[in-house]
Parts: sequence; structure tokens; C-alpha cells
Amino acid sequence: MIATPHTAMVLAAGLGTRMRPLTDATAKPLLEVAGRSMIDRLLDNLVLAGVQRVVVNVHWCADLVEAHLQDRQDLQIIISDEREQVLETGGGLAKARPLLGDDPIFVVNTDAFWEPTGPGPLKELADSFDLELMDELFLLADIKRCLGFPGAGDFFRGEDGTLKRRGDATSAPWAYAGIRILKPSLYDGAPIEPFSANRVWNELLPKGRMFGHPLERFWLHVGDPDALKDAEFWLRCHGA
Repeated sequence: MIATPHTAMVLAAGLGTRMRPLTDATAKPLLEVAGRSMIDRLLDNLVLAGVQRVVVNVHWCADLVEAHLQDRQDLQIIISDEREQVLETGGGLAKARPLLGDDPIFVVNTDAFWEPTGPGPLKELADSFDLELMDELFLLADIKRCLGFPGAGDFFRGEDGTLKRRGDATSAPWAYAGIRILKPSLYDGAPIEPFSANRVWNELLPKGRMFGHPLERFWLHVGDPDALKDAEFWLRCHGA
């Protein structure tokens, strides 16, 4: 168990290709779901969980993202600029490494959230993080309790919480829910070049250093225009 991290890394530099044409002239995190942008929905929960500073990487429509974030007065926001080259999920963390500190941090996507909303899952994740045993702890969504996720699942979870990839299995019960806690030192010395976080995960999984914590709420993944419409309908029906 750790104190809830005071720092988070928000991955906002993607091109949003699956969300086109909605992202032809704006960044995916700025798209609104039920009247509020996806990035603000995420930041709201981080603030309620006790996060005080957020590092946001930017690439596509970077000026728009930066301008939008200037309106937030409840967080210290630091921009990790990837305008010259999008560095993917691993390279983005490598570039931002000097900004992240040495304590465990949240790393979050902007296109996934839960209902009912609130900081509960973030705090539960922090309560479950064991500094001695874990290098990364994923929030996991039950693929039977979600909207907008057409995949076959990402992981199997052992009784001790350790993760195993789906591999050749036709399905797995858990999907990565877009939020995790990790030790920034994992990216010490990592090259600042485009690479996926899978490179790091492939090293951690065989060592039993990657764990998962179940999300005990309904999960919404907003990956394409149809999923955005479905999420709008769901949230409006449930008053969120």
C-alpha cells in the first residue's frame, strides 16, 4: 500500500485515427462525452483522488490541448512536448521521465472511464500497490461489464493478482482499463524514440512484477465514433 500518488502522466499525444473524422481538426482527449471533454472527466477524478500535478504529453493539435488545459486551476499541469515526433506509449514516458519524480505515479489514457464516476478506483489502486512486490499495477475491467470494447480481453489474473497475457487463448476475462500505477524508474535510461510500453511489460511479466486490480464498476471505452455515441447515451440515461 502507498499513499495515493500526487503525480500522474496523462497520455494525450495520440493521433486519434480511429476517431476520425471527429479528430480531423481536434485532439481526441478534447472530444466531449455528455457535455464534458474526456480529458476533463479524467482530470476531475484525479483531483478528487488527491493528485496535485499532471504531466500531459501532446502531439496532434497540441496547441488546442495546451490552450484547453490553461483553464484548469486545480492542478499543476506540465506539458511534455512531442510535437516533432509522436513517441508512443513507451517513448512518451521515456521523454517525460525527468518530470515524473521517483515515487509511484498514475499513468492514464483519456478514452476510458467508469460509471458511477468518482475517485474510488484510483484510491483502491493505490491501496493495492505493494512497493516490494510490484513494478506496475493495472486497473482491470471485466469484459462482461463494459461498453465500447470489442476485443477478446488482454489478461488472465492469478489468485495473487499477477498477470498473464491472453496469448493463443480465444479470450481472456480482463481488459486493461486505461489506468495503472508504475515506478518511473522503469524508464531510467530508456531511449527517447517511438516504442510501445509493451517493451517494458514483456520484461516484467515473466518476472511476476506486473499485477492487476479489478475495477468493480461498469467500464466505458471510447475508442471510435460509434463508441462515443454509445457512451453519450449511457451517461445521459444514468444522469452522469
